[in-house]
Amino acid sequence: MQSQDYGILMQKLDLKFENVSDLRSAFIHRSYLNESREKESNERLEFLGDAVLELVTTEFLYNHFPNKPEGELTAIRAALVRKENLAVTARKLNLGKYLLLSRGEESSGGRDKDYILANTVEALIGTIYLHLKIAKAAKFIYKHILPAIEAIMTQKLYIDSKSYFQELAQAKRNITPVYKLLSDEGPDHAKVFKMGAYLNDELVGEGTGGSKQIAEGDAAGDAIKRLGWI
Repeated sequence: MQSQDYGILMQKLDLKFENVSDLRSAFIHRSYLNESREKESNERLEFLGDAVLELVTTEFLYNHFPNKPEGELTAIRAALVRKENLAVTARKLNLGKYLLLSRGEESSGGRDKDYILANTVEALIGTIYLHLKIAKAAKFIYKHILPAIEAIMTQKLYIDSKSYFQELAQAKRNITPVYKLLSDEGPDHAKVFKMGAYLNDELVGEGTGGSKQIAEGDAAGDAIKRLGWI
């Protein structure tokens, strides 16, 4: 990926970094370090961007829903910043095209993995905040992430997915869902789990997350959508 490609992306995102390398740094996946001269992946930027995203989203919800209690606001925020939603944003912006991956990660479909795309969005927010400050980061979040609030509220996607899926499954099929581990990837300190949601032996949903519990909730939400139970 050439520097001019990131220059084009910079124009597309309406961002003006002094150095194109500042934008490029958000796209360096840890796997790429083994096959390049790069010394740092985008993980630290991801850490920073995650905090910025939470702050901006929290302030938005606090002001937008003055009558909702803390617990409900927390659930809505979790739905907004969940990996699946961030991956949707990444795909809309075609961010996978700009990822710097190892050959192995590339061949395994890394450019379209939800957790890699979601982490890249967080890293992008991190580098915007670091170099262009909070106003630009907030503008990006408001434009590309917060519009999902409409679907989240109308479809009640902020309600605990596992509880809701179990309620629906028992009502419609008289079955209690079960969850099984499909795969796990990454080092011990940054595992990503892929869980499957099953009705009897039928795989009806899949989800990923940094814990099995989070991945199960993601799988439950996916099952509700696949089954058309929204």
